[in-house]
Amino acid sequence: MKTLLSISPLSGRYREKVIELEEYTSEYALIKTRIEVEIKYLLALSKIKLVNLSAAEKTKLSSLVKDFDLNDAVKIKQIEDTTKHDVKAVEIFLRDFLSKENSEMIHFGLTSEDVNNIAYRLMLRSASENAIVPTLNKLNNELLSFAKKHKDLPLLARTHGQPAIPTTLGKEFAVFSSRLSSQVTMLNKKKFTGKLNGAVGNYNALHFAYPKTDWIKFSKTFVQSLGLEPNLVTTQINSFEDIIEYFQTLQRVNGILLDLDQDLWRYISDGWLVQKTQKGQVGSSTLPQKINPIDFENSEGNLKLANGLVEVFSRELPVSRLQRDLSNSTIVRNIGAALGYSLLAYKSTLIGLSKIGVNKNQITEDLNQDWSILSEAIQIVFRKEKIKGSYLKVVELTKGRHFGEKEWKELVQSLKISKENKNKLLSLTPSTYLGLAKKLI
Repeated sequence: MKTLLSISPLSGRYREKVIELEEYTSEYALIKTRIEVEIKYLLALSKIKLVNLSAAEKTKLSSLVKDFDLNDAVKIKQIEDTTKHDVKAVEIFLRDFLSKENSEMIHFGLTSEDVNNIAYRLMLRSASENAIVPTLNKLNNELLSFAKKHKDLPLLARTHGQPAIPTTLGKEFAVFSSRLSSQVTMLNKKKFTGKLNGAVGNYNALHFAYPKTDWIKFSKTFVQSLGLEPNLVTTQINSFEDIIEYFQTLQRVNGILLDLDQDLWRYISDGWLVQKTQKGQVGSSTLPQKINPIDFENSEGNLKLANGLVEVFSRELPVSRLQRDLSNSTIVRNIGAALGYSLLAYKSTLIGLSKIGVNKNQITEDLNQDWSILSEAIQIVFRKEKIKGSYLKVVELTKGRHFGEKEWKELVQSLKISKENKNKLLSLTPSTYLGLAKKLI
């Protein structure tokens, strides 16, 4: 019933397909990660002797990081109903785990953004490492497997939607695999930043309370302990360039897969790829013979939704009035949605790939339908033999013409070129004019 009542398809219709993201990007995940940051900050203060935590308190805090659950999150949300402040609710919740004296050191000298900026980046990193990248790797492996399997299958390549010259089906899939690989590598290498420096970035309260403590060193060490790169010069917020860079890489990934979805849709439309039927599945409410490419269409739509959110991130997150305003706070809460639409799209493409087969007969028939696609070979022979006006001469011979094997050979026989090159052209077919396509794969 909850999924039926959801106002978002990600948490309704498609929830089961993106459910792994709940652990990393949900409201619960945000609360849990805030708890982790607050506790680790308190433990870091204890290491430099600014708070005297008992062994029992340390044990309780460490257990809470490990065992935090939905019931704990509900308690914090109930506190927030009164405080109307989400980070303050976390602070109040943690007081029950400490002595009265030590409870005053929770969130000591910090502003909410010291906790939030770190929490969001830890969440994004975990979601990327555990959900996004593994799914992309799986998708890329499928593309590469398909490319190798069909590396020898000649295919008519099109430019501007028009017949161009031959390629192979496998090589076209390898192109997408290569493009995707480079962007996934960038996702894997992405380093996120973190800041811990108080209300306006100057350690004002911390330095005032403990002027002898090297707070810049403390901040740097703490942020690094979480696997983040310290950003030491900030306003109240940690600037969002690192998050924007991540999502712009994801946007390029999505653009590559959008291109793939549309090409596969066209291959299916042309009959070059066929979709396997599934028992009980209906393709149309009125046309019983149809098998629609719904998985690639679903992927296409969700990629566009994801990239739409990324465009908002890129446009709005860099801007914060003076030290801070809350508009970016609202926007950054939607990183889970951008990841969700992306992940849903990747899985849809994967499902689509699992359903397709190759119609070799149709591919071969279309490839051999017009031998004028070999005209490029004539003009390169003309150039090689230094025939003046090579390209234009071939244009006169072939432009707008369509001919089969017989007409092709008659044309070649009429050419005033060396016997060696003439024989090479005569032996050429649409299935053999493939360049190094196989080797590239």
